[in-house]
Amino acid sequence: MNLIIVESPTKSKTLSKFLGSDYLIQATKGHIKDLPKNKFAIDIENNFEPDYQWMNNKKKEIEAIKKAVKKADKVYIATDPDREGEAIASHVKEIVDKAKKVSERILFHEITKNAVEEAIKRPNKVNDNLVNAQIARRVLDRIVGYKLSPLLWKKVRRGLSAGRVQSVAVRLIVEREKEIENFKPVEYWEIGALVQARQSESELSNFVVRLVKVNNEKVKIDNAEYAEKIVSELEQSKYEVFDLKRKEVRKKPYPPFTTSTMTQAAARLFSWSAKRTMSVAQKLYEQGLITYHRTDSTNLSVTALTSAKEFIQDKYGYEYLPTEGFRFYKTKSKSAQEAHEAIRPTDVRLESQKINDVSERKLYDLIWKRFIASQMTDAIYDETVIDVMAKFEKLDNTKTNYLLRASGQIMKFDGWRKLFPVENPDKKLNKGRQLSVDEQNLLDQYQELPKLEKGQELLLIKVVSNQKFTQPPPRYNEASLIKTLEKLGIGRPSTYAPIITTIQLRGYVEKDEGKFKPTAIGVAANEFLVKNFPKELEYSFTAEMEQGLDDVARGNVEWHKMMQSFWQSFSKNLVEAEEKAEKVKVAIEELERQCPSCFEGKLVIRTGRFGKFISCNRFPDCKYTEKLMNKIDMKCPKCTIGEIVAKKTKRGRNFFGCSRYPDCDFASWKNPLEAQQVENKLAEPN
Repeated sequence: MNLIIVESPTKSKTLSKFLGSDYLIQATKGHIKDLPKNKFAIDIENNFEPDYQWMNNKKKEIEAIKKAVKKADKVYIATDPDREGEAIASHVKEIVDKAKKVSERILFHEITKNAVEEAIKRPNKVNDNLVNAQIARRVLDRIVGYKLSPLLWKKVRRGLSAGRVQSVAVRLIVEREKEIENFKPVEYWEIGALVQARQSESELSNFVVRLVKVNNEKVKIDNAEYAEKIVSELEQSKYEVFDLKRKEVRKKPYPPFTTSTMTQAAARLFSWSAKRTMSVAQKLYEQGLITYHRTDSTNLSVTALTSAKEFIQDKYGYEYLPTEGFRFYKTKSKSAQEAHEAIRPTDVRLESQKINDVSERKLYDLIWKRFIASQMTDAIYDETVIDVMAKFEKLDNTKTNYLLRASGQIMKFDGWRKLFPVENPDKKLNKGRQLSVDEQNLLDQYQELPKLEKGQELLLIKVVSNQKFTQPPPRYNEASLIKTLEKLGIGRPSTYAPIITTIQLRGYVEKDEGKFKPTAIGVAANEFLVKNFPKELEYSFTAEMEQGLDDVARGNVEWHKMMQSFWQSFSKNLVEAEEKAEKVKVAIEELERQCPSCFEGKLVIRTGRFGKFISCNRFPDCKYTEKLMNKIDMKCPKCTIGEIVAKKTKRGRNFFGCSRYPDCDFASWKNPLEAQQVENKLAEPN
C-alpha cells in the first residue's frame, strides 16, 4: 500500500477521487511541529538552534500518521509547494525515518490526476534549503517578537507585542496618517467648455473641451479672480478647430494573477479582505479547481497556454488569438520562483456557473477571466485628440489665445476586453444634456467625438469653472497596502494576509470605511520602535532581510550566519533601549468613572479589533471591559426607548443602530439625526 501525506482533509478528498484503492491519504491539518508558545525556545549561545517540539494540539493527527506509516510500503509526502509546506514535509519525514520506511517528496502545483501522476513518476527529496529558509524566518520572527515585546510593555504599555514585518506595515500606516494631518491643500481651478459642431444641415454634436494653455503656455489658475477673468473672456471668444490628431491605440491584457494582484483585485471588486480572498482561494485549490494560490510568478506552463489557445479559438474565434502566438509575462518580483505558475484554472472548460458556493464562484470566475484574457488579442481603439482655439480680442486690439482640448476613444475591436468590458459612463452628451465639470472630466477619455475639419467654426454653449483643492494622499486600504508592501519587497505571497490580520488583532490599526487608520497605541508603539530601532524598522532593511531569506532558500547563504549578523546590531539596540529609552505616553481617553471590578483603576477608552471599547487602565491586571456606546443624541425612531449609537460592521463600515439591540433591530447606513434635521428644515414655512 502507498501512503500519501498532505496538509488538508479537503485536499485528501480531492486526491481520493482519482487515485485508486492502492493509495491511502492522510492529512496533517497544518504544522505538526513548531516552536512552543510559552518560552523563547531559541538557543542564541548555541548558534541560534530552535527547540522545535511536536504540537500538543496535533497529537491525534501525529498518531494517525504514525499508524498509517507502519502499514505503508512506500510514503509520498505531498505537502504544499512552498517553505511552510517543505517544513511540514521535513517533520513528516522524521516520523517516516523513525519507522524505518522509505519516503519520497512529491510536488504538484495543481491537484489534478495528470499533475499528481507526473509528480509520483518524478519524486524528489525534501529540499533542505527551503526548510532552512522557513527555520530562519521562524527564528528571526521569534527573536524580534520575544525581545521587543517586553520592552514595549515597559516603555509603552503592558500587553503589547511586536513583529518584524507587522511593525513595518504599521509604520507605513502611521506615516501616511502624518502626511494626511500635515497636508496643506492648494487651491486650483478647472475650466472647460461645452461646444457644438455642425456636421450637416440637420446634425449637431456637442462635446467637452478643457483649457490647457493660454498664449501657448501651460496655465496655473490658483485664485477665483483669475478664474473669473478667464471665464469672462472665454464667454466672449470665437471658437474653431485648431488641430486634429487621430491614431490607433492598442491596449494589452493584464498578466494572470499572482497572490498580490489577486488579493488586490478581490479587495477592489468585491471589498474582500486579504484573509477572506486567501481562504476562498485555498478552498478552490484544495478542490483541484485552480493552481497553487501562493505565488509571485506570472509564469504559465506550455500545457496551460495550449489549452487557453484552443479554448479561445473554439469559443471566440481566430481573431481573438494573438498573431505572435503565446503571450509571456515578465515577473516583477525578483524573488519569484519561475518553477511556480501564476494562479489559473486547472481546466479552462470549467466555467464558474458549475461552482455552487457563491464566494468560490465569484473568485473562480475572476481567476478564469484573467487567465483567458491574458492570452487574447489587444483591445484596439481609434483615439482622437481635438485642439480647439478660443480667440479673445480686447477693445485695444490685444489678443489672447486659449487652447482647449478634447480627447476620446472609440473601440474598434474588443479583444481581451470581451471578458472585461468597459461601459461608456454617459452617452447622453450628444442628446443635449449639459453636464457638471466632474462629469465632463470623467467623460474626457470616453466621449465620442464628432468628425471635424481643421478651421471649422464651433458654437459655444457654456463655459464652466470649478474650484478645487489638492487632496492629501489617501489612507491605505488592503489593496494599496499589499501593493506597497510588494513594491518595497516586504513580505511574500504567504504573508500578506497574516500581516494585515495581525496588525488589526493587536489593535495597532483599525478600519474606517475600509481604510486603515492607526490607533493611539499604534502611533505610540511605532514612535518608540522607530526612535530606538531605526535600522530594524527601515523599509529597505526589512526588504534586505526578505532577500536574505530568499538567498537561504536558494542555498546561497547559511542561515546561522545571517542570524548572527542580524543579532550583533539588534542586541546592542536592545540593551541601549532598555537602559536609555524614555517611556512613550499613549493618548488614551480617560473617563470620569472608577473601575466597577477592581475599584482601583479608572475606566479608559481603548481600540481593539472591532473598534473602540471601555476597559480598566490597570489592564492586564484587571480585565474588566464594557461596550462603548457612541451616542448621537437621538432616541430610536423604531422602539422610542433606546438611543441611536454609531457602530461598525466587522468589515469596518460605519452604520447606526439602536442601543437596545438585539431587542430592537433598527439600523441605518445614514445618520438618522442628520436626516431628521433635513426633514425639519424642509418642513419649515418659507
